Amino acid sequence: MRWALNRLALAITSMVALAFLVPLAVATRQIAHDRALGDARQQATSLVTVLGVDADPSLLTNAVASTTAGSTGRLAVHLPSVGTIGTSHASAGDISVVSQDRRSAVVPAPGGVAYLQPTVLTDGRTVVVEVYVPDAEMHRGVWTAWFVLGGLAIALVGGSVLLADRLGSVLVRATRQLAQSTRRLGGGELTTRVTPLGPRELRDAANAFNSMADDLRSLLDKERELAADLSHRLRTPLTALRLDAEAMPPGPIAERMRQACDLLDEELEAIITGARLGTEARGQERTDLVEVLADRLAFWSVLAEDQERPWEVVGGDVPVMLPVPRSELIGVVDAMLGNVFSHTPDGTAFRVSVSPDGLLVDDAGPGIADPASAVQRGVSGAGSTGLGLDIVRRAAEASGGRMVISRSPLGGARVGIFLNAPVPSPPPRRKR
Repeated sequence: MRWALNRLALAITSMVALAFLVPLAVATRQIAHDRALGDARQQATSLVTVLGVDADPSLLTNAVASTTAGSTGRLAVHLPSVGTIGTSHASAGDISVVSQDRRSAVVPAPGGVAYLQPTVLTDGRTVVVEVYVPDAEMHRGVWTAWFVLGGLAIALVGGSVLLADRLGSVLVRATRQLAQSTRRLGGGELTTRVTPLGPRELRDAANAFNSMADDLRSLLDKERELAADLSHRLRTPLTALRLDAEAMPPGPIAERMRQACDLLDEELEAIITGARLGTEARGQERTDLVEVLADRLAFWSVLAEDQERPWEVVGGDVPVMLPVPRSELIGVVDAMLGNVFSHTPDGTAFRVSVSPDGLLVDDAGPGIADPASAVQRGVSGAGSTGLGLDIVRRAAEASGGRMVISRSPLGGARVGIFLNAPVPSPPPRRKR
């Protein structure tokens, strides 16, 4: 846009400058030509006055030498029967024609022109006064005037282009700011706002963008508040379930029920707290993947023991911080581990690998026949809605990585999150 405005200003100003400067350049040349001939005519007229007083050759010689043109060899007087006084540049034929016609004329001469002025003496003889005008005299000051006009044209074009560039920069800056803010808002920065700049239309667009961002943040806050309220309403049936678990006779089943109630209560509390943090706080929240994985494995390990599933953890020696709220990261880990327990038979081994490169869950089950449809809600097959893996995919994209579904080295399925482009190489194993 900025370059287009500059080219438009350049084209318009150039056309205007040419429309005015070409006639001015021609007029300047004509003015210099007319000025030179006017000076020649004036000097010829002054000498004609001298001839009207006395046509004595000696007197005329002194008069010719006293003039500006005569002193430089550009003036001559052609007397019949006497000859030429001064320096002549015109041809004899031109002088004869002017003498017979008794009319002044401008005739060509070597290196310029000659102005011929006839006059009649008192004795009836016709005298021709010649003033020679060289080309340099007719063009004197023309080049200087043309350089001045050219400089004026360049200044005019340059100034108009500079002004158009400044105006264009305001438009471009406002447009770029609006585009960048739109991208940031689409990327999840809900606090992004635009400073209205530029013409009225762009300011209206900026104000509309700010209103849309305010409405969007308000809508998301209301949805999270609703999620928090719904989670809080689950406390009542959870309390009843806890009372029933505590009333059960002591034993492994009763202990597992109580642990499940405690974990469910913690999850509800985390959901309520995370939902009520607000948009800004959630956007700045970062969670340690290793810590969340350790907490969730404490829950899934009990079920793995009941189903006699061998399992191991690889890595987890250093924290892996992700820009994802804790409640969402818990859902990601549960979805990946729950996929193993839901779609593999009892006794199937699985392995969890975690490192700064990502999180991988490998199993020794039958694998996933169609990885492409596994992340589509409602069409993944195998009795699943595909919602769990879709949650994993969205969390991977929010962390700047990607989700992978492939064949596991254990022979089954591999589901994971790659935070970097290369495939992560598992660090030394740390079995549990």
